[in-house]
Amino acid sequence: MMRRASYDGNPNIGVFAVANESLAFVAHDAVNEFVNNIEQALGVECIRVTVADSYVVGSLVAMNSNGAIVSGLAGERELEVIRSKTPVALLNDKLNAAGNNILVNDNGAIVNPEVDDASMKEIEDALGVECVRGTIADIVTVGSVCRATNKGVAVCPDATEDDIALIKDVLKVDNIVKTTLNHGCKFVAPGVLANSRGALVGDLTTPIEMGKLEEALDLYD
Repeated sequence: MMRRASYDGNPNIGVFAVANESLAFVAHDAVNEFVNNIEQALGVECIRVTVADSYVVGSLVAMNSNGAIVSGLAGERELEVIRSKTPVALLNDKLNAAGNNILVNDNGAIVNPEVDDASMKEIEDALGVECVRGTIADIVTVGSVCRATNKGVAVCPDATEDDIALIKDVLKVDNIVKTTLNHGCKFVAPGVLANSRGALVGDLTTPIEMGKLEEALDLYD
């Protein structure tokens, strides 16, 4: 299933939520319509949260079915909410925007090459997958330029063949399609929330972009 949506008029919906196969954390002030769209498109339970008193949950959290990596700036009460639903590790690196710096599914993770060794170990342990440093299209914030599920990856149009080979090797997916979202934006992740069952896309996304996203994430069945 695929739906269009916005967050308070903002088409960059992936900034304000993060999802895995069964769960989504959503900005605490999200309206019911936005939450309902996520639940119906992805078939997940939605939990409203803040991270570091911020609503940009998708930028500050990376998650798969094994656990979540959360910005080290998160407060204890915020972490209690997240920990009640999934195991959590803090990213205390200077690059603490976990969602922007980690591209992950249930098979592997590609991480900003500037993240330090201690943080890499924390990420690997919490997400329960092999973690590899890398860039996509020469961009270090790999979590911002792609959206990965267990079925495929939508990747920015400037990705090279070497980038695609890295994604295939680490995330263990063969289905990788280059696309933009939100009418030409090369940063794919802000424009979409997705798992293996469905996707919610920013409401500026064109029908052609939606078709490419559907192909990338294998949402035909």
